[in-house]
Amino acid sequence: MVCGTATLAHRWYPERQDNPLIDRYGLPFLTTTERWNLFPITIWETVVKLFLCEKPSQARDIAGVLGANQKGEGCLRGKGTIVTWGFGHLLEQAQPDAYDPAYKRWALETLPIVPAEWKMEVKKEGRKQFGVIRKLLKEAAEVVVATDADREGETIAREILDYCGFQGGVTRLWISALDDTSIRKALADIRPGASTYPLYLAGLGRSRADWLVGMNMTRAYTLIAKQQGYDGVLSVGRVQTPTLRLVVDRDMEIANFVPKPFWVVLAQFQAAGGVFSARWKPRDESLLDEAGRCINQAAAHTLRQRASGGQGRITQLETVRKKEAPPLVMDLATLQQEGSRRYGYGAQQVLDIAQALYESHKATTYPRTDCRYLPESMLDETEVVVTALLQSDPTLSPLREQLVLTRKSRVWNDSKITAHHGIIPTTSQCDISRMSEPERNLYDLIRRHYLAQFLPQHEYDQTDVVVKLEGEDFVASGRQVKVEGWKALFPRAAKDDDDEENQKGQDNQVLPPLSQAEVCPVRSIDVLTRQTTPPKPFTEGTLIAGMKNIARFETNETLKARLRESAGIGTEATRAGIIETLLRRGFLKKQKRALVSTLTGQQLIGALPELLTAPGMTALWEQSLDEVATGRLRLQTFMERQEALIGKLVQHASGVTMVLPQQPSKKCPLCGSPMRKRKGGNGPFWGCSRHPECKGTIDIGKNRKRNKGS
Repeated sequence: MVCGTATLAHRWYPERQDNPLIDRYGLPFLTTTERWNLFPITIWETVVKLFLCEKPSQARDIAGVLGANQKGEGCLRGKGTIVTWGFGHLLEQAQPDAYDPAYKRWALETLPIVPAEWKMEVKKEGRKQFGVIRKLLKEAAEVVVATDADREGETIAREILDYCGFQGGVTRLWISALDDTSIRKALADIRPGASTYPLYLAGLGRSRADWLVGMNMTRAYTLIAKQQGYDGVLSVGRVQTPTLRLVVDRDMEIANFVPKPFWVVLAQFQAAGGVFSARWKPRDESLLDEAGRCINQAAAHTLRQRASGGQGRITQLETVRKKEAPPLVMDLATLQQEGSRRYGYGAQQVLDIAQALYESHKATTYPRTDCRYLPESMLDETEVVVTALLQSDPTLSPLREQLVLTRKSRVWNDSKITAHHGIIPTTSQCDISRMSEPERNLYDLIRRHYLAQFLPQHEYDQTDVVVKLEGEDFVASGRQVKVEGWKALFPRAAKDDDDEENQKGQDNQVLPPLSQAEVCPVRSIDVLTRQTTPPKPFTEGTLIAGMKNIARFETNETLKARLRESAGIGTEATRAGIIETLLRRGFLKKQKRALVSTLTGQQLIGALPELLTAPGMTALWEQSLDEVATGRLRLQTFMERQEALIGKLVQHASGVTMVLPQQPSKKCPLCGSPMRKRKGGNGPFWGCSRHPECKGTIDIGKNRKRNKGS
């Protein structure tokens, strides 16, 4: 049987190599373990399991646990195991001229460009490592996909396997942290490759949809702008353009804002137990705007005159004990928002720091997550995590006796878990002294949100008071903390100067002891003149929040309801990069912490159709990609919709008129058309914008004509 099996396996391969259900060894697609059970013989002694990681640091961590410590070219080897890596994506979508050389020249008549069969190309900077991987795949009987556990990570690995035509078995290492304990736990629970394959299909859909929009729309609008004298590339993106629209709309709202006055009547009352403030709340709606503010100055001053020196009576007095649960643990978007609000960090900076905490320091779990919950099984690890935290930072020791590690807050919820759980500290001790100040700041936020789960709820008594004065209601509220609870972990951040609570002047004050029907003489009464204020410009943190919670910017109620179910525009992994792209291309600029749109960005949004700029439409595309990732929508169906859409968008672009900021230029000495700066073998020169129809040029700095023939 042993010899027969070995001979049979050898004979099967050449006979069945074209059968999609049979791998290179002539066997059904089985894991190595399944093959050992079927054929526990020497044929498998040379079987190699190849772990394919996303980056070198990730590979080193996994190889260390596997005992693959022998260095090879672009890999680490152990007994029957090889660990290799990419550098993110080693492949990219092919350029248009790879499909047809005619596409190298930008021309409206060639649009839309829709590949019949999609092609990938090896990135120039990744060719050497790609060659290593391709060679290793020939040795491997099984590949363990060990890239980041998300849609993009799945795509990075699978596109390599597809490009190389790998026919062996594929399994998935789904890992949430890179400390040894987490790696061992994941290795003990390797998943079938089929379970995550739909993520790859969604990744392909995202990549191809981005290509269709980017290549076609960027060419279309750049060419149209060029006809109208604009010298530059106008990049359009499936996600970047709606993100730009958010900022442009906010800037326009601020620019067009007209402040309106309103008046606040604020009285001080003398109670037996002390003084408190209350604000007039008019019952006559004709005196109020849509936000409930008094807009009748005469009525406010008349009341002040009538009520000065009067006697108020408490007609309503209610005190309710309220409890606040601790905040959920962090996801990436929340970390980016808090990093921006507290420290002024950019979105990309926060992502880079979070990656360093995960990869270099092994201090936190996987950062590119959109989930703020934790699986209930991780309750068993709380003692280990907290012990590691205390060992890493002894200053936390006084907190230990307050923590109740058996406390089950709302964060422990299996039904809320997506591809990843929230960002929390790992079970391993880390060296805080090796962290930079920004790294320590964000690590501190992450660990505080975790530790908060084991502290009591914050409790306070909320008291609401209504004082009747001259037939009008004056309202006040106050709170008295009874149990500080988890809030002891979070020092209050400074409030903004125009904070609404400060404008009201009496909310959440410390109220003196009061009693129902108590008579409270008026000590003073004032009319405060206020003005409405425009919305604040976006910061990187609030723009990330806007991209994630896109439904609040949609006016169509049907669409808004659907958007509440989506993950917004972009992903946790891409939003920071999208903002960086808009800044780099000159569509946005920074003013201190604010992000504002440039004139070019505003004009571009004004020229583009609603389908390309509406955040709601892009969020629905993301929702479709989520359906591909879960197997509810076929990739082919998704792409057919995208191809139909791109045809309509190109047709629309042909009739667009754009008014863009004119850049310094010259007139062509041959035809009088605007000229564009170009680079040639002898340096920069002015070239006719009608090139190649007109070949007029002017040397820069020499101001002399050349190539006069047309």
